[in-house]
Amino acid sequence: MQEIMQYLKKYGQRLDSEIAEATGIPLTKVRRSITDLSARGEVTKCSVTRFNGDEKFEGILCRVAGLIPPTSPGRKPGASS
Repeated sequence: MQEIMQYLKKYGQRLDSEIAEATGIPLTKVRRSITDLSARGEVTKCSVTRFNGDEKFEGILCRVAGLIPPTSPGRKPGASS
């Protein structure tokens, strides 16, 4: 689980399949770990359904709980100059 937390802290919000592929942990174990981390309040997760043409893909999208990513550098739309 620690490896998953480190990955999410480094790369931000990711799908369970992306985490499994990047860390080399089996997808079933990643999903189980995400559920455990969510129960402890360490990550926020939601179920997602995506379509690639006619192909349906269901997964879990998760990120570290309470983590607000820093703003990107540069000018922002609507900002006063």
